[in-house]
Amino acid sequence: MKGVLATERAGVVGRIAELRRELDQLIQDSIGANADDEHDPEGATIAFERAQLSSLLEAGERRLREIDRTIASLDAGTYGRCERCGQPIAAERLAVVTRKVVDGVPA
Repeated sequence: MKGVLATERAGVVGRIAELRRELDQLIQDSIGANADDEHDPEGATIAFERAQLSSLLEAGERRLREIDRTIASLDAGTYGRCERCGQPIAAERLAVVTRKVVDGVPA
C-alpha cells in the first residue's frame, strides 16, 4: 500500500510542479500585454486559462495532502479505522478510498 501511495505521490508532486511552471509562465507572458483577450475569437481568455490552472493546482495540492495523511495513518497504525468513531472500515471501501474517511464516507 505504501509503495502504491509513494508512486502516486511522486506523480502528484511532479504534476504540481508542472502546473506551477505553467501558471508562472502564463502570468509572466501576460504582464505588460495589452491584449484584449476577452474579445479574442481565437481561443480561451487569459483569465480562463489562469483560473483553470489554479483549479488544477489546488486539486493536486489537495490530493497530495490526502496521500500524506493516508501515509501518516499507516505509520501510526490507524489506517483502516474511521477518524471520528474509530470503527473499522470495510476492506472493499479501503481498496478504492485513500482519502480521509469518516463513518465509512470520504470526507
